[in-house]
Amino acid sequence: MSKILITSALPYVNGVPHLGHMVGCLLPSDVYARFMRMMGHEVLYIAGTDEHGTPSEVGAIKEGMAVEDYCTKYHNRHKQTYADFELSFDCFGRTSSAQNQEMTYHIFEQLDKNGYIEERTIKQLYSVDDARFLPDRYVTGTCPYCGYDKARGDQCENCTKVLDPTELINPRSTISGSTNLEIRETKHLFLTLPKLEGKLDAWLKTKEPFWPDVAYSIARKWLKEGLKERCITRDLKWGFPVPKAGFEDKVFYVWFDAPIGYIGITKQWADADPKNRNWKDWWYDAKDVRHVEFMGKDNVPYHAISFPATLIGTEEPWTQVDYLKGMSYLTYEGGKFSKSANRGIFAEDAVKEFPADYWRYWLMANAPEGSDSSFSFDLFAATVNKDLNGVLGNFASRVLKMTASKLGEEVPAGGDMEAVDRELIATLQEKIDNYIKYMNEMEFRKALNELRAVWVEGNNYITVTEPWSVIKENPERAAAILRICINLIRIFAVISAPIMPQISKAALAKFGLEEKDMPSLKDFNVAKEIEALKPGHKFTVGDMLFERITPERLEELKNKYGSNKQ
Repeated sequence: MSKILITSALPYVNGVPHLGHMVGCLLPSDVYARFMRMMGHEVLYIAGTDEHGTPSEVGAIKEGMAVEDYCTKYHNRHKQTYADFELSFDCFGRTSSAQNQEMTYHIFEQLDKNGYIEERTIKQLYSVDDARFLPDRYVTGTCPYCGYDKARGDQCENCTKVLDPTELINPRSTISGSTNLEIRETKHLFLTLPKLEGKLDAWLKTKEPFWPDVAYSIARKWLKEGLKERCITRDLKWGFPVPKAGFEDKVFYVWFDAPIGYIGITKQWADADPKNRNWKDWWYDAKDVRHVEFMGKDNVPYHAISFPATLIGTEEPWTQVDYLKGMSYLTYEGGKFSKSANRGIFAEDAVKEFPADYWRYWLMANAPEGSDSSFSFDLFAATVNKDLNGVLGNFASRVLKMTASKLGEEVPAGGDMEAVDRELIATLQEKIDNYIKYMNEMEFRKALNELRAVWVEGNNYITVTEPWSVIKENPERAAAILRICINLIRIFAVISAPIMPQISKAALAKFGLEEKDMPSLKDFNVAKEIEALKPGHKFTVGDMLFERITPERLEELKNKYGSNKQ
């Protein structure tokens, strides 16, 4: 058994997550965490809300709230949404916690002591009308690299280029919209990334060719272009005050303290219960830990370059990321999700329309791994109706109803294995081995292709063996076929559990089983599991596992969430 530390990008606390946020980092990290637990590993799965910086201040101003109250409101909203989506965090914390402040101060002091912090006077945009400096997201304008006219002052979300607010063309205040801006001088602290470039480059080369292209290519591109000093302080009120003489009126830049939040949240988890491990077992001189991160491609530079360099600069034995799963974007019918334009479905609304597992399956089957993918309700409905209802749900319902009506509501006895049964076992073993291989490698689309292929084999088997016909002349053979099919339902529930935990529980409950009764996925043996439910084991037919999405319901959803807008 290994210790697996899993972290997901920390979503900004402002606003609410849409399906793109879910599949970009949060859902894949949960699927992987659930899978690794079922493989027998000790897993610590950490996430939380990213709460400092301009997004929170701007959001609080717009809602007329104190920034602390604003962050608490949206932290709770995020937490509820992720619970509704069945995300199995061991701790869902906050980057504004006391534990994160403690960690941030320690790491800053080590960097300063080691000569990687420099003081500089810089020119920054100042809004005369707002009477304040405008860092980062307080400024909006046109990206000088790609021409996107809604680029933020810290990064263009269109081309992912990291920006300085003074680089923007036609800048304007995000607070007031004012263009009455001046460039003034102000003092700030910088992390001298060029001094760390050699060590960072050597570290990154140890990841080749193990990281996926989305992550590794972005990191190499940054190094090839040459690293620049990174400003780590801001003229804001909301954030951790800088513990250095002459900078008491400034706070740390959100992208300095936010990644440290993984460590702070782990300490928050450790402090919450004396039965939990010490946080250092995971983060400090922890040689037996494998750290896996999940990121959208816009977050990759910070986690492949800035944060690793920050930890390297402390010259302390911090746990670094071993594997960075970078994801591309999910679009909404080729465009952007937009709450204000009522375009696209957001996570908290999605679970009100259908159970979370419908969304979990579709998103993972269409995960934007190598390139962007697009959500549409037409594709969603087709997948639910064909894969979930038509293949998996129909098989379970068909088998249990047939058995109950012909032989009673218990696993039937009688009959021996025949060649077709042994062929099924061999085929399933190969496909499940592939599924487990791809899940281990975090190749989720490939894994779900194998998962669906496993369900299809169950349908093929019952079609070929025809127990409804066989039972008339050979009831014992029909009993053997149906016993195998009933055990297939259990097998399907077990291997689907990382993707669809609620459906898995519902299927197992038909046999009076619980999550704790599931076998490990490590060395999963189909020949053994196909006989796990013995003759006489009772079951209930119960409800269908899935419901079809009708054409009328599909049109209602498209109208409600902007799919039918031109």
